[in-house]
Amino acid sequence: MPQTEIPGTEAAPRTRLRWWTELPLILLVYGCYTAGRLLARGDVSSAVDHGLALLRVEKALHLNAEHPLNRLFTREAWLGIPADFWYASLHYLVTPVILVWLFRAHAERYRAARTWLMTSTFIGLIGFTLLPTCPPRLLADGHGFVDTMAQYSSYGWWGGEASAPRGMGGMTNQYAAMPSLHVGWALWCGVMLWRYGGTRLTKVLGVAYPLVTAIVVMGTANHYFLDAVAGVAVMGVGLLLAPRVMRGADLLRARFNPRTPAVPSGTGSPIVSAGCQTSAGERIPRQRESQRASAAEPDGSPADAGDEAPAAAR
Repeated sequence: MPQTEIPGTEAAPRTRLRWWTELPLILLVYGCYTAGRLLARGDVSSAVDHGLALLRVEKALHLNAEHPLNRLFTREAWLGIPADFWYASLHYLVTPVILVWLFRAHAERYRAARTWLMTSTFIGLIGFTLLPTCPPRLLADGHGFVDTMAQYSSYGWWGGEASAPRGMGGMTNQYAAMPSLHVGWALWCGVMLWRYGGTRLTKVLGVAYPLVTAIVVMGTANHYFLDAVAGVAVMGVGLLLAPRVMRGADLLRARFNPRTPAVPSGTGSPIVSAGCQTSAGERIPRQRESQRASAAEPDGSPADAGDEAPAAAR
């Protein structure tokens, strides 16, 4: 049974993407994302109110995954310490590795996948700005959450404030919990591994990575269950918007660089040569025969008649 294509990740015509243009673009987007998180700190009291509101909604829906997972990670260091390393590092390692892998091994899919990731990231940034949310670990002790990263901080490079390196906790926005882009980015990585990995192992990893990440963000008390759900929703919206973002980028490129024809994403190959003669290496059926036939037919012009004698002499 053939696999259906993921919307927004159709095979685009091969464009001449270069790493020295892609890398600055990725760094620019990540820099905007980081700066946006810092600027969208919001009011602490409002962030706490939003966090408590999420807990009330989850209670009304009989959802309570955070408390049992957090108690388990707090009680069992052999689970809590790896979970803290998972939360503090894989978010920033696995995603770039998947991007590089797509760029090198699946170039025709890379642009659509990269645009999906970037679009979803900016949507998440809007969520951080409009809904600053206090994570469970920063709520008052009476709510029953333990900050496992603070509890196990002596085992890692992070401090007691956040997953940032020691002494740099003040440079992060600890109230950017809604949506969880840890879960959202992990979902993106999982889809890429499942769709393009090609082996059973990569498909297993594609399912396991986002699921384990969702468990980790709740068990370490960094996110609520609804934060994880919102992270998935953000990726879904980004997937729907990515084709339009690519079309807009193509139109802008064509406007500012009119010499390069714009090729809509997901369409056929771009025009290789416009108005140029076909090279001898190209094999177009009947082309050479038609050219020879037309050259052999006299058109009766004086110039052709004058040229026939030298041709016969040769």
